[in-house]
Amino acid sequence: MNKKHHSNNILLNLGIESLNEMQEVAQDAILNDNNILLLSPTGSGKTLAFLLPVLEMLQPEILSVQCLILVPSRELGLQIEQVWKKMGTDYKVNVCYGGHSIDTEIKNLSNPPAVLIGTPGRIADHIDRGTFRVDKIQTLILDEFDKSLQLGFHEQMSFIIGKLTKLNKRVLVSATSDIEIPRYTRVVNPTILDFIPTEEEQESNLATKMVVSKDKDKLGSLFNLICSLKSQSAIVFCNHRDAAERISDTLNEKGIYATYYHGGMDQDERERSLIQFRNGSMSYLITTDLAARGLDIPEMKHVIHYHLPLKADEFTHRNGRTARMLASGTAYVIAHESEKKMDYLDYGMEVLNVENTTSLPKPPEFQTIYISGGKKNKLNKIDIVGFFSQKGKLEKGDLGLIEVKDFISFAAVKFNKVQDLLHAIKDEKMKGKKFKIEVARKVIKKEEE
Repeated sequence: MNKKHHSNNILLNLGIESLNEMQEVAQDAILNDNNILLLSPTGSGKTLAFLLPVLEMLQPEILSVQCLILVPSRELGLQIEQVWKKMGTDYKVNVCYGGHSIDTEIKNLSNPPAVLIGTPGRIADHIDRGTFRVDKIQTLILDEFDKSLQLGFHEQMSFIIGKLTKLNKRVLVSATSDIEIPRYTRVVNPTILDFIPTEEEQESNLATKMVVSKDKDKLGSLFNLICSLKSQSAIVFCNHRDAAERISDTLNEKGIYATYYHGGMDQDERERSLIQFRNGSMSYLITTDLAARGLDIPEMKHVIHYHLPLKADEFTHRNGRTARMLASGTAYVIAHESEKKMDYLDYGMEVLNVENTTSLPKPPEFQTIYISGGKKNKLNKIDIVGFFSQKGKLEKGDLGLIEVKDFISFAAVKFNKVQDLLHAIKDEKMKGKKFKIEVARKVIKKEEE
């Protein structure tokens, strides 16, 4: 099958017309050079930039892992897996990460994937246990490499790279440009592809506005600001986990559909929050800096700083959620006079008055439906779409994003169709089995459950 035709099909599967300049350049370099350092901002399509050349390098006759992708977080790993699956290749992929059942992973690896994605700690553990062969791994990709270093994965990465004796290609990917490349990566004089926009380019697309809060508690100002955004969704950053929960709960009490996300939640709760935000059944995500990078959430028009971060680069990362590539976006800073002034901020920015905006944003179009089965129950997206349209009488536009996990799935359904759907499928079976199907609950504080 000729390569060109092949990649057109893949773009079709991904719903993309054509590659951007960075992806074209990266694909070329990764195929032709042995050591690459790719620098490109979050959200610019780096994942595809390295997955396309990886696909061209895979050899169908080799039945063990050929490419290893190391990532700093499970979220990023799962995101790369999604993209690979969407590409619709014939090659198997698996993701391994801490907090995931090691037995499930060992079982998955017994029929080895061509592409293995994982966090350094968990991959080191598998190499230690010898659950997959490393002698056919020729390509190593370190994605969000700067973040892995920051999180202190040196020892694990050094151990893993030391075991990959047959490597002939190393690709380091980062969203920040001034990283020191450790010696254990054995990346010497790499081909550097730098697509990070200069501050001038970045700032020309990003408008920054200030909202001055009269009260020390800025919730009232946040509420008014959200009401002024013409029902468009936004991501709200704050500095503490409990603040994220308190803000989210208060906004919900006032009739705004918000959910929170932070590092203290367990994996399922985190996933559920992101799914509800991604699929448009929650319009506002209230989060700590955990969501400032590497999360698979759509391009935002509005980023709100409820609290300012201590460091300038965190401020930049948060704002990187908007005005990406060439789109424009706005960052709002909610400030109270008692707060310490941050030296990275120009306080002469435009001040926005939102005092009189109190009409609530329109409720979300979708609601998230929970299904008690997933991949391991042999369910896929097509099964769910078929079942919801045939038995549930939904039309094409009534179904939004569907996400299938190992043992559970979530589907976005138009708000006004949910009751009829649940009623229609109440006693029906999907693939001969009865699943529990209901409105997914909101992520709420533990004590209330």
